[in-house]
Amino acid sequence: MTGPRALPCEAACYGFTADGRPVSRYTLRNATGMVMRVLSLGGIVSELHVPDRDGALANVVLGCDSLQAYQGPAAQCHFGGLIGRFANRIAGARFCLDGQTHRLDANDGANTLHSGAACFDTALWRAAPLAIADGAGLRLQHRSPHGEGGFPGTLDVQVTYRLLDDRSIVIDYAAHCDAPTVLNLTNHSYFNLAGHGAGDVLDHRIAIAADRFTPIDAVMIPTGEIAPVEGTPLDLRRMQRIGERLRDTHPQMLRAHGYDHNFVLNRGDQDTGPTLAARVHEPRSGRVLEVLTSQPCVQFYSGNFLDGSIAGAAGASFRQSDGFALETQAFPDAPNQPRFPSTRLAPGETFAARTIWRWRTDAEQAV
Repeated sequence: MTGPRALPCEAACYGFTADGRPVSRYTLRNATGMVMRVLSLGGIVSELHVPDRDGALANVVLGCDSLQAYQGPAAQCHFGGLIGRFANRIAGARFCLDGQTHRLDANDGANTLHSGAACFDTALWRAAPLAIADGAGLRLQHRSPHGEGGFPGTLDVQVTYRLLDDRSIVIDYAAHCDAPTVLNLTNHSYFNLAGHGAGDVLDHRIAIAADRFTPIDAVMIPTGEIAPVEGTPLDLRRMQRIGERLRDTHPQMLRAHGYDHNFVLNRGDQDTGPTLAARVHEPRSGRVLEVLTSQPCVQFYSGNFLDGSIAGAAGASFRQSDGFALETQAFPDAPNQPRFPSTRLAPGETFAARTIWRWRTDAEQAV
């Protein structure tokens, strides 16, 4: 009987916050040569090196090359970070819970996006390597005090990243609180399967396992409707180019300037573990990303608001559609939408969710 083997999870100082606290960068490696780098600042996935069909590695996530860059304009794009307490939008920067109104940081017009200034990707997380039998792991922990960002209750969050030898990355989320609150956690990595700085993702092919989506209004707040994708540019149930209908004149595409929509996944009533949410194929490299999740939804964002103003690593400048995000999540604005499933978390309950990024190539499987 063998125990966990010691694959490297190396820690190095990456810099210091404005108040002098050190930020570490952790490097995880698996037996197939994949490399994943994660910052203790925000749990940011700063690099992810994945093989193509010929075995050549390339970094497939957008990122920066300094702590200062991550804390500057790039923070508005949330490159690779952990998002909480509430991912996506909350209308009017407020919600009512148990008869009490809670006012939040309005950072998206009159609304709250990704929890405002108190987003978890700006926090310094406690991090520690994990010894596991089939890869390398990292545990991150953070305490969000009562009232931070306007959210009630003290919240303790733990996120683990595991880079497995089968080329999967497993992200486990867990949280508990000391007073009723609302919660929606995700990771906000931007992917380009051709490689960091390789240009736009318009020729990537995508399929999302969702018959329905949540339409948005003119300021990108859900209307409360859960609508069929059929007959709209949001019908991504079969593989198609990301750019195929990106410039469609459908009102939903005009409002979001492309794809920035919440898809309601086709989960059976008995499905409690991760099921397939999306599959993406990049034809030049042959890389295939499959996203599985136990969450009910995924937000597909086609990088519509990247405008070239952010200096990326290795001299890259990220422009519109140079990356895409697949943010597994609960329903956006759920605290204000009675028809959406509740995101309430009460004392004594433990929130738990899992998302898997499963990497393959088209030499291994048909896409």
